Amino acid sequence: MTPEERERIEALSRSERPLVVCDIDEVVLEFVSPFMEFLDSHGHELRTDSFRLTGNVYIKKTGQAADNAAVSGFLEAFFGEHDEWQKPAEGALDTLAGIEAEHGADIVFLTAMPPRHHARRRTLLDAHGFSHPMIATEDAKGEAVAALVRHHPQRPVAFIDDLPPNHVSVLQAVPDALGLHLMAYRPLRPHLPPMPKGVTSVEDWPAAAAAIADFLENRGR
Repeated sequence: MTPEERERIEALSRSERPLVVCDIDEVVLEFVSPFMEFLDSHGHELRTDSFRLTGNVYIKKTGQAADNAAVSGFLEAFFGEHDEWQKPAEGALDTLAGIEAEHGADIVFLTAMPPRHHARRRTLLDAHGFSHPMIATEDAKGEAVAALVRHHPQRPVAFIDDLPPNHVSVLQAVPDALGLHLMAYRPLRPHLPPMPKGVTSVEDWPAAAAAIADFLENRGR
């Protein structure tokens, strides 16, 4: 994690308000659909018959699978111009605004991407009305969430992400957190590995809001 990201976390960790930490790709912004469109523009396709990228990207002309280096190259290229492709996930903006207003919660975006892309993603989020703070890191997400509650470990935490390993990381670091699984691209959901114990899968953003409201109500008793 870069010093800049650590400074952002330190500033955010001073708050005592309830904390809602949201992944970005497939949670706040669509990722799979625009990445498929991006690949198509480069003569490739993503087949979503299993939950992985490497091994599922194919050259359209030959039907041959792209190798690891090619997939990594496409991901890096996509992040270099993702602001031209990605759009908000349905219901994300209005639901987050409601959570913030109704529960006095701090909303923080935590994205697993190289911090060098921070400025471009920040600009994209702002353009769509997502003005909440953002942290970009390639480290385990549990480390970042634990740092966000370092000064006030009693503050309630809800964590929303589409990938099981990220939930494992966060629940190991902050065991009392509410873990919610949300994925915008529905065709991939049946291929997901099992969710970790304690993580609830929600169908959409309204369902996430309801789960967070219930969690915060119970924490307040």
